[in-house]
Amino acid sequence: MKRRTLIKGLATGLSSLYLPKTYAHSLLTQAIPRMAPGPFKPTWDSLGQYQVPDWFRDAKFGIWAHWGPQCQPERGDWYARGMYQEGGDQYNYHIQKYGHPSKFGFKDVINDWKAENWHPEELLTLYKKAGAKYFMALANHHDNFDLYDSKYHRWNSTKLGPKKDLIAGWEKAAKKHGLYFGVTVHASHAWTWYEVAQRSDKNGPMAGIPYDGKLTTADGNNTWWDGYDPQELYAQNHVLSKDSLNDNSMGGYWDWGNGANVPDNAYCDKFLNRTIDLIDKYKPDLVYFDDNALPLWPVSDAGLKIAAHLYNTSIKKHGKLQAALFGKMLNEQQRKCMIWDIERGQSNQIEPFPWQTDTCIGNWHYDRRVFENKSYKSAKTIIHTLVDIVSKNGNLLLNIPLRGDGSIDSEERAVVEQVAAWMQVNSEAIYSTRPWKVFGEGPATESVTALSAHGFNEGKGKPYVAEDIRFTTKGKTLYATLLGWPEKNTITVQSLATNNQVGKVSRVSLLGNHHLQFQQTSEGLKVQLPEAAPCKEAFVLKIEGAIV
Repeated sequence: MKRRTLIKGLATGLSSLYLPKTYAHSLLTQAIPRMAPGPFKPTWDSLGQYQVPDWFRDAKFGIWAHWGPQCQPERGDWYARGMYQEGGDQYNYHIQKYGHPSKFGFKDVINDWKAENWHPEELLTLYKKAGAKYFMALANHHDNFDLYDSKYHRWNSTKLGPKKDLIAGWEKAAKKHGLYFGVTVHASHAWTWYEVAQRSDKNGPMAGIPYDGKLTTADGNNTWWDGYDPQELYAQNHVLSKDSLNDNSMGGYWDWGNGANVPDNAYCDKFLNRTIDLIDKYKPDLVYFDDNALPLWPVSDAGLKIAAHLYNTSIKKHGKLQAALFGKMLNEQQRKCMIWDIERGQSNQIEPFPWQTDTCIGNWHYDRRVFENKSYKSAKTIIHTLVDIVSKNGNLLLNIPLRGDGSIDSEERAVVEQVAAWMQVNSEAIYSTRPWKVFGEGPATESVTALSAHGFNEGKGKPYVAEDIRFTTKGKTLYATLLGWPEKNTITVQSLATNNQVGKVSRVSLLGNHHLQFQQTSEGLKVQLPEAAPCKEAFVLKIEGAIV
């Protein structure tokens, strides 16, 4: 079959699914991204060659801008889904602010979003000061809107909404400040996530009037979106998943089980092309997927192809594999293939492979109520979380949610500044460290909470006290971080008792202060602390000697 005939047939087939015919044709006449050759193949066995790069193990701390059009209403997480759930908080808010979702859908929220106060260089200056060694930016969310110059997806931020290449702006600022740059990709789920947009009200004056989830290009004549196909965004030209009318069903569809409507090949191929284009165009050091294992697995091998392409591209660029790739809910084999990411939770042990926690100081998407109620995580909570994670061979990725206009509020800025002040004194115990033989000691180690699903055990254990200590090492130096200041200005580190098969301590100092008096006995290392603490939140003993 001649190439022209093949493309014509494919374009016709795609247009019958969810793309307008003219765009389907232009999509397929563009060059399909070529998979990078190299040692990695799109199989789990091949990806098992992966080794986590040392730069990531040394970096320990990253900051994330989980920012897109769902931040524009400033009403919290999953707005583009919640606004279609009749009677819910976001639905009621949407009715009041914008109107009924049959007339003003999420596509219209995108149009309302302008990002007029977004200044990436100023934000990255702040984040570098806070100690971040890498920065991650949202490339798309479950709302299926690309935040970059997307060759394969017209619903993107260069054409609609802000009309800016947001990923390019973030990348430029990160590189200027010497930070490793990453992107996070969530759009594989739009197929089922947006099914709520197919609904209509069950009650009230608008009962039975469909929301905008089934609109097509033809419906856009003489509108702001004239010529754009809503089905390219919503991808709802399919029957509902089993139990789709249950608002809580989405979690069960995450790995395309429990009766989820499985996406067609065109959807999977387009996601593959969009993501390869993103990697090739912006060359991220880190790629995060909000998926069980890899996107669209196990119904498609698109995620395996993306992983192999990323690894081979990294080898070609650096001469060795330097990319960091993240997935969730990994089995034992998959943890050899990428970095295990735990959402809003922490492991309870030293993990054999490097891992990462991703969490947020508030909601993932900006919520004005968190600011007004002063309910962000404190700097103390963030620092304790970081110290605990690093002691267990992990990294912390912290989201600082941006307002719709691209700015952060005064409460967020204050938290980041406090983290910066602590890191200026104590970062020696964080960067380039490795776990000791035990991660820590103290009461909190006896009240750990098991991980649930993607993580979500955050904040469920006992509050930390001065006797809660976390360990890290660098060479022959041991760092013992106290997660509180003892009332009597003395502390005993029980793990360093003389009968615990540890070496003889030769010197103890407090970061930010002078050398300390100590005594190593069968009960532990007893240290006399100064009258005044050198900082807030947590306090690091630098212990030198033949620590083994």
